[in-house]
Amino acid sequence: MPRKINVALIGYQFMGKAHSNAYRQMPCFFDSDAIPVMKVICGRNEAAVTAAAAKYGWEEWSTSWEEVVRRKDIDVIDVSTPGDSHMPISVAAAKAGKTILCEKPLANTLGEARKMLAAVQKAGVLHMICHNYRKTPAVTLAQRLIADGTLGRVHHFRGTYLQDWPVDPEFPLYWRFDKVKSGSGALGDLASHVTDLARFLVGEITEVSATLETFVKERPLVDNPKKKGKVTVDDASLALVRFANGAIGTIEATRFAPGRKNYNRFEINGSKGSLVFNLERLNELDLYLRDDPAYAQGFRNIMVTDPSHPYWKWWPAGHIIGYEHTFTHIVYDLMQAISQNKQPSPNFDDGVKNQAVLDAMEKSSSSKKWVKV
Repeated sequence: MPRKINVALIGYQFMGKAHSNAYRQMPCFFDSDAIPVMKVICGRNEAAVTAAAAKYGWEEWSTSWEEVVRRKDIDVIDVSTPGDSHMPISVAAAKAGKTILCEKPLANTLGEARKMLAAVQKAGVLHMICHNYRKTPAVTLAQRLIADGTLGRVHHFRGTYLQDWPVDPEFPLYWRFDKVKSGSGALGDLASHVTDLARFLVGEITEVSATLETFVKERPLVDNPKKKGKVTVDDASLALVRFANGAIGTIEATRFAPGRKNYNRFEINGSKGSLVFNLERLNELDLYLRDDPAYAQGFRNIMVTDPSHPYWKWWPAGHIIGYEHTFTHIVYDLMQAISQNKQPSPNFDDGVKNQAVLDAMEKSSSSKKWVKV
């Protein structure tokens, strides 16, 4: 019989909903020696968290993450809250001996991220960061193709993450526009994903030259729309990057691209060929190989829905999956790591390395100089 792993989820909104769905779905499709039990969900608003528990399928609810972390029957603490609470919850969970899954970016600052890594290392617990786009089958396949030399030596990485939800200057000043709560804007929300994909696919980033911009300086207050408050984070970030292996790249993230809803795209060029991925068509990977016959050269479109492809335990070939499935793959990998007592990937070490790149981008934007990571 699989070992039952009691999970406590801290947070019940967007990411809480995505994670809840993943815990429900994972045992239905993936065989593992460990399976999650949706034990308790936690949030500050009693009415909202009670409703979330009933809707998402959690056995219990709580309004105190401190009490939940101290519970001896809880095995995993899932941190799906705004960035300003990642560190205190994760450090407390580590001290309590819990396995931890934390949303990205790992923390609001590099210093906080390093404290979190130190805490889990000192406690000797398993830890994972939810960079879910790594777990898209097409992205995992891209990594495999790069690792086995199909593209040859990688020369270029071009990553863009474009959204448009706050283009309207009357969009209210909620927590994502507050640096104290969120740490940064498009940089931490979107560029962190692109940075993780760049590291996962190409390698470590050693140096950056970046610029950050805030287009709308003030927005209506949530509780008093007639008054406005200051936006303290970036609306867009753009960076040139250098990799340890000699490759160069660009990382662009913006919330001000009208018409682009969740356009997370990368192109990788190597000495033997190229790869293209677009999250809005996440079941597909475009591949070009220079050694194809001249009469057949061109980008081929791979539908990554075959049993031979990563994570394909879902449906018959050609039956596509979506955004939510990437979280199920995160949960599956976490359960596998628990059953085998080994560190999952990506983990807090990856989170710190990503945070170091984001920190260097902020410093570069302020100094208007190249900054080493």
